[in-house]
Amino acid sequence: QVQLVESGGGSVQVGGSLRLSCAASGGTFRNYNMGWFRQAPGKERDFVAHISWNGVAIDYIDSVKGRFTISKDNAKNTLYLQMNSPKPEYTTVYYCSRYAAEYARSRCNPGNSYWGQGTQVTVSS
Repeated sequence: QVQLVESGGGSVQVGGSLRLSCAASGGTFRNYNMGWFRQAPGKERDFVAHISWNGVAIDYIDSVKGRFTISKDNAKNTLYLQMNSPKPEYTTVYYCSRYAAEYARSRCNPGNSYWGQGTQVTVSS
């Protein structure tokens, strides 16, 4: 059974930093593409960051490039999202995702992934 548990959300001021974590269980963590998404109330879940199963391919939505860093620790079965100098418009719920299949060649999306319960991030000016 796949389980993803996010933590690390909270309130942060512009110019500060926050690190989200996602503890994964079920399956061999190192074999799966992982990602971070965010979703505002009443809106679709949007892609934020992607890391391939082998860590070679990393991608971000343009608006967070240079501010966010996605990484994973295979020994701890944990995915991270380091958020530096976030903007107030980044305020929303962030979700961790894991691709359903091993060694995938594409990013997570709502049709092919497992999801955590989400963690709220609030950025204030």
